[in-house]
Amino acid sequence: MKFKTILLTVFYLLMVFRVYSQQPGREIQINIDTLLNARPVTTFTHGKLITWSKGIDGDGQGDGYLTMAAALFNKDKDPHALPDHSVIEATPEHPTITLHYKNSEGAGYQARFVSGRGSFGFDVPPKKYMGMYLSLTSAEGGSQLQIELTYNDGVVVKNCWLPDYYNDIIARDTSLSYVVHDLGKWDNKNNMTEPNHHNIDALHIYPDPRRILLHVKVKKSNAGYLLFWAATGVPVK
Repeated sequence: MKFKTILLTVFYLLMVFRVYSQQPGREIQINIDTLLNARPVTTFTHGKLITWSKGIDGDGQGDGYLTMAAALFNKDKDPHALPDHSVIEATPEHPTITLHYKNSEGAGYQARFVSGRGSFGFDVPPKKYMGMYLSLTSAEGGSQLQIELTYNDGVVVKNCWLPDYYNDIIARDTSLSYVVHDLGKWDNKNNMTEPNHHNIDALHIYPDPRRILLHVKVKKSNAGYLLFWAATGVPVK
């Protein structure tokens, strides 16, 4: 009888695990709509290219990314373009991340740019978080960032280094991972200028999972041209 009880308990636990594992991700895509002020991605909208207007490097005047549909319409051969679906699947290093470009969007903003010294901040749903991931690129060199995390019982400041978006991530850097890796880039006439080797990175800022997070502020020093693409939180279970 005791053995039967153990078997039933194990079966129940396995069923609970199976149901939980099939549930959608618990990540929260933070609303940053009011921060967006740049359009660095050319999309293929209603049968035509809608060209980027504030790019990914050269103080936003250099080059931009294309979606795959835009690149194929552009007749680029084997393009290293952004996926048309802007929901980037989870990896062992980061949760599912939703970027803000869409082929159906028209000429809307897609990211936040910071040229030179500057800052921005956003509220998060007040929760305990086991992860908070900022999707970013830095061009014209890396960007020194100061991250200010406001909890319901105080503020913590962290210093982070974001490498240039051409550089591959150092394997031992556990705070960085790729959102999208090995991208080409295009000029403002949608001519490809470089075929690959550019990235969008995810910076994990490691919030304290024991405290309720309310707000995140990012301060940037003078060097580098920064684009902020998205923020994604993973609440504590």
